[in-house]
Amino acid sequence: MLSLGRREFVTLLGSAALIRPRAAVAQSGSIPMIGFLHVAIADRYAPQLSAFRQGLKQLGYVEGQNLAIEYRWANNENERLPELAADLVRTGVALIVAAGGPSSATAARGATATMPIVLVFGADPVQLGLVESLNRPGGNVTGVTFLTTELLPKRLDLLRELLPGATTIAYLTDPRTGSAAGMLSDTRGAAGKLGLKLVVGEAHSNRDFEPVFAAFVEAKTDALMVAPSQLFDSNRDRVVALAARHKLPAIYQAREFVVDGGLMSYGAPYSDTFRVGGLYAGQILKGEKPATLPFQQATRLELVINMKAAKALGLEVPLSLMIRADEMTE
Repeated sequence: MLSLGRREFVTLLGSAALIRPRAAVAQSGSIPMIGFLHVAIADRYAPQLSAFRQGLKQLGYVEGQNLAIEYRWANNENERLPELAADLVRTGVALIVAAGGPSSATAARGATATMPIVLVFGADPVQLGLVESLNRPGGNVTGVTFLTTELLPKRLDLLRELLPGATTIAYLTDPRTGSAAGMLSDTRGAAGKLGLKLVVGEAHSNRDFEPVFAAFVEAKTDALMVAPSQLFDSNRDRVVALAARHKLPAIYQAREFVVDGGLMSYGAPYSDTFRVGGLYAGQILKGEKPATLPFQQATRLELVINMKAAKALGLEVPLSLMIRADEMTE
């Protein structure tokens, strides 16, 4: 899988204002209007939306001044996404930004084969058949991925480093996530190589959390790995609280879980990827074509450890992890 170097990714973030405008995308009305499609709940994504707007602002677009944004939130009801995407197409937006996972991406692509689409998600767009290649997408889709699936084995390694005596790992997954089966397969393979037993628990909605965690306890699991899912993102406080209540050391995909009291996270900062999404939306408004905008891969990864949570669990964080941590919270 093609990965741009860190320098290229940072350059895109830092020097976007130098990009010269081309002919503007045709748009009815006095100011351009874009669509924003997300599978989850709006009130949990204020920081990400702020980063997205920062990217737009770098190219001169400010919501409410010279840009309108039509938001569509599915409230974790994946089945609503195709109609929400179709509604944005009917509304006549200049482009659609689809965020929150493969379900949003495929819904947007299913709604239009011609309108520009910018994806902000964690899957491989080539494997999903959304683009021809990362370097030259070739169609109406481009965007940025933050590598959620590729990092699953690494998160398992970090758990094992923290808990060298662990033998059984709980794995919380949302089977409705488009790449759930592939992520589970990769995690099983990584667990097998480490000699670990994986106990899988599925959550289709927030009503499943209590019984799934009870099953993890009954199976005497030593630690928890939470798979990427907008359902889990939207219920961070509840997932973190259940892990703490049941004394399950857990690793997550994003620092937001650690900020909410979780033990450890490893992944690309959401803010970076959403800012790139805003930059790409701005470039398309200025006339760039998705077919020639390389699909970006976030290369800045961060390990965040909550020392207060570790103490509450009676864990001593190894020096090797402390040295590599990008941030240690109290």
